[in-house]
Amino acid sequence: MLIIACISSHGYGHGARVAALLGALHRQEPDCHFVLSTALAPAFLAQVFQGIPFEQRPCQWDVGVVQADALGSDPEATLLALEKLESELPALLDSETAYLQDLLCRHPGPALVLGDVPPAAVLLAQRLGLPLIWQANFGWDAIYKDMGPAFSPWAQHCAQLYGQGQAVISCPFSLPMPWGIPSWQVGLSCGQPAFSEQQLRQQLRLSHPRERTALLSFGGLGFQLDPALLALWPHWHFLVNDPSLAQAANASLIPKQLRPLDLMPLCSRVLTKPGYSTFCEALSQGLGLLVVERQGFSEAAVLQAGLQQHGWHRLLQRQAFLGGAWQLDQPLEPPLGSPLAKGGEIEGAALLLDQLQSHS
Repeated sequence: MLIIACISSHGYGHGARVAALLGALHRQEPDCHFVLSTALAPAFLAQVFQGIPFEQRPCQWDVGVVQADALGSDPEATLLALEKLESELPALLDSETAYLQDLLCRHPGPALVLGDVPPAAVLLAQRLGLPLIWQANFGWDAIYKDMGPAFSPWAQHCAQLYGQGQAVISCPFSLPMPWGIPSWQVGLSCGQPAFSEQQLRQQLRLSHPRERTALLSFGGLGFQLDPALLALWPHWHFLVNDPSLAQAANASLIPKQLRPLDLMPLCSRVLTKPGYSTFCEALSQGLGLLVVERQGFSEAAVLQAGLQQHGWHRLLQRQAFLGGAWQLDQPLEPPLGSPLAKGGEIEGAALLLDQLQSHS
């Protein structure tokens, strides 16, 4: 069995979600071969796919939205990047089709393409004569539709490509995906921490109580903050991945070999931006979320609304956050509804395995 995963290079959340899905599939079918076709950093992939054998093809299949920082977008740069990528796709399709056709000959048996969620992945699948399954909580058609008239042709183009897939594994916190193909709803999809709280405390030499420890994480781009802001909360200890923030007396630097998910057993809260994988990981581990509201990216509003419905939380204004008003002294807001079901990665793996077997 072979899965070719075309993973968006827009952000690390797509890679973490695919890692959770393929990790669950690997546990069911250890002999399944995985090719990660993505421009995501090899060091990041090695970290989130630890224990899962794979090979990487360094391919960029989509642009997503060019980000000014973790909370801001750059529409003009995004349009330029979309045009550049469109001119480069024909050559990329030719080279990857040739490589993967040879690989398919060396790995006879059922195969499929998984897209999370570059529209051009379906073009590769068609070249290879393979089915395409999407995994998504949004498509770039929905994002571009809300970015103004200049993006309308791109939104239409993406929607047309998405509709050529066979089905979509629809994750929680979903935007509309009206692609005219079967949609399979699944629960929270994420991995599991690699260590227990006790192991982490011994490894990192931490003695701070869990209820007063917070993970401060803004994804791959990070977010530049003044270390002096941490001193405003002397009764809290912060786990950070920014060496400059680690200079604060009440902060510890996250070792590079550990994922943010691995640190969650030590924490009671996460300070972060709206992000699918971070939300899923924190909710699955029972953590509260302090979220800096993000404008100009339509997924953010859906994530924030979903968090209010399903998780313990507080929403922070960007300027207030930059001023140190992090509300750590306030009780978390309770969810308006019930918790989301877990195990979406296991459900998704079963669906992929069924597709592979049906095409054998």
